[in-house]
Amino acid sequence: MGDVLAGIHATWEFEPDAVLIRFERGIRAPKLFQALRERRVPHEALASVTLSPGKRGTVVLHAVPREGADPLMEAAAGQLKESCDPYRLVLPADRETLAEYYADELRARLGPDRAERSERFVVAAPEAPLQFKAYDGKASFDGRSVAFRWFWTGASSAKWKAGDQTFAVTDLSGVEWRSPDVLDGYLRLVRRGGEGQPAQADQDPAAVVFGLGYGPVHESLPFAAAVLEAVRNADGAVPVPVPVAAARRDPADIADRIRHLGELHRAGLVTDEEFTAKKAELLAEL
Repeated sequence: MGDVLAGIHATWEFEPDAVLIRFERGIRAPKLFQALRERRVPHEALASVTLSPGKRGTVVLHAVPREGADPLMEAAAGQLKESCDPYRLVLPADRETLAEYYADELRARLGPDRAERSERFVVAAPEAPLQFKAYDGKASFDGRSVAFRWFWTGASSAKWKAGDQTFAVTDLSGVEWRSPDVLDGYLRLVRRGGEGQPAQADQDPAAVVFGLGYGPVHESLPFAAAVLEAVRNADGAVPVPVPVAAARRDPADIADRIRHLGELHRAGLVTDEEFTAKKAELLAEL
């Protein structure tokens, strides 16, 4: 096709074998769209295409993804609000005829397996490195491992006793994401053979919890999708031992943690001995 259809908050460019979606980064655009920026959706990733009336004089062109084709939608597991669905293009009602033309063109290009679950991801997840702040810790992902660094003010005693955590994607079997828009949101890493993981996310060292503005959708969902894609890609791969120098912590991260520790100390929540010991421990990681 090679044409472009501009809608509200996004523009779809129709390529011979895919739809290239470019999201607006304006102040009114959903933050998830701004974070995603651009996505290339091969036709084989789609199950169906619909066109329906929208709100306040609009129509909605919706390219419904196949199950298992997109790590972002797999991680979301149906929890996204309709306004944040990256597969919906909202258009003024006067473009309905044009939208119907492109809907028909897309339908004609859907594959014979469109009703079946995809055996692999065909839409790329957001690229690492990624990070975000949860209520009880900072989560970071470098493409090979996930790290959780606990906050003194939010982490449970169980997590402090376990210490900061690092998980190689080869040791994981999946990711669970519960939207921060609902009660008790969290991101949990599912470990291989991890049947004994605590049921409550705030007690599980393989999980971070959301709340009070922490772990917003536009940060935590792309993170979950990237980890999920890495885990799937690692399945069946033969690990090759590679000598790696001991990883050094980010100095900026250490400085933030020492500053936070100082605030707790001045507030009387940490004793002089605890402050001195923890500060020395953090400096030793540089």
